[in-house]
Amino acid sequence: MSQKSLVAYFSCSGITKKTAELLSDVAGADLFEIRPEVPYTKADLDWMDKKSRSTVEMNDPSSRPAIADKVEHMEQYDTVYVGFPIWWYVAPTIINTFLESYDFSGKTVIPFATSGGSGMGKTEAVLHALCPDSVNWKSGKMLNGYDRAQMEAWVRTLA
Repeated sequence: MSQKSLVAYFSCSGITKKTAELLSDVAGADLFEIRPEVPYTKADLDWMDKKSRSTVEMNDPSSRPAIADKVEHMEQYDTVYVGFPIWWYVAPTIINTFLESYDFSGKTVIPFATSGGSGMGKTEAVLHALCPDSVNWKSGKMLNGYDRAQMEAWVRTLA
């Protein structure tokens, strides 16, 4: 039986989206955009404003922004790549919503991120705590500016 993969991603500016599309193509994976039920506005994303939506969400560990759509037949996927921009040194809280919305038992989950300057920070520790021990986590990777050859090389290391 062949392995089936999914690239699920959240993107506000389009950078993570481009990375996810390339990864999906290289890995031969289905693509799913994690879209918030209430889209983020430019003002929502103003990290300098302590009252902006993104700042409020990121300062509240229990924040779980609603997602607009569901992955159909998540059970069919063996491997799920989860992509996002780094916000405040971790994944945006909508990624927590996504991970808590499905049963990832027995699946391989591979986080990937984009960032304007920071690394993965505490991202992996936070994400691992959201899913059961029966998940096969692979190390997360920053994929800033990866071209096709770099993406292919990375995907090969995961096999």
